[in-house]
Amino acid sequence: MTQQPALVTVVVPTRNNARTIAACLDSVRAQTYPAIELIVVDNHSTDGTPDIAQVRADQVITAGPERSAQRNTGIAAAAGEWVLWLDSDMLLTPDAIQAAVDTAATTGATGIALPERTIGDGFWTACRALERECYLDEPWLHNPRLIRRSYLVDGGGFHLAMSGPEDADLRLRMRADGAGIALAPVIIDHDEGRLTVADVLAKRYYYGRSLPAFAGEHAGAVGAQGRTVLRSYARNWRRLAKDPAHAAGMVFLRALEAGGYAWGARRGAKDRAAA
Repeated sequence: MTQQPALVTVVVPTRNNARTIAACLDSVRAQTYPAIELIVVDNHSTDGTPDIAQVRADQVITAGPERSAQRNTGIAAAAGEWVLWLDSDMLLTPDAIQAAVDTAATTGATGIALPERTIGDGFWTACRALERECYLDEPWLHNPRLIRRSYLVDGGGFHLAMSGPEDADLRLRMRADGAGIALAPVIIDHDEGRLTVADVLAKRYYYGRSLPAFAGEHAGAVGAQGRTVLRSYARNWRRLAKDPAHAAGMVFLRALEAGGYAWGARRGAKDRAAA
């Protein structure tokens, strides 16, 4: 008797992502893996995102207020043995879910990471793409994207006080629990469009507001993450040397991001003190 493949529920949180959501969901529907449930959790979009999702997803749920809460809502509604979450500007290769499930079967891991690369237009997007290339051979930096639903339910899912560091928080909790994380042999595309300096600074400020909560849960993790990133640049110095213009832009962006994180963390610390 042929064993039925385990159901994988793909959860996609959205908010005003009409530019990318159709391609993202279409890439899920184009998977070679035969057992997929697709749930979109939309945070009250006003740009037509829910209408695009309705014709592609099995469920479209309206929920917020942040990405962690949206993911948890999707996990609660999921019927799958496994849950895979995507941002709505990501694209899967057709074999991505099959490769992730196969990796879980061969390794016995609880969570599977799918490395990603940046695509898009413009100078700053190319700088971001070069940066991500440096991380491809750094397993510690890759957060799990496919996880057994039972682990997520028992462990409480994503931390509601975090928006940005919640993926790293889950990875560190899994490692502390001894839950295995393996790397699938695929790369997914992250469509960041045409990045601007203002975009980068605003996002890192926003993410930085969650850093005090993250640091409170994982002492020393912020510094460890930074050191691992720097080591990845050192190992990839030849790659960076071949593209000095974008490498210089990458260094500028990383410095700007550090300032944005620090600025946001200061605001986040004040918010925590006032709570």
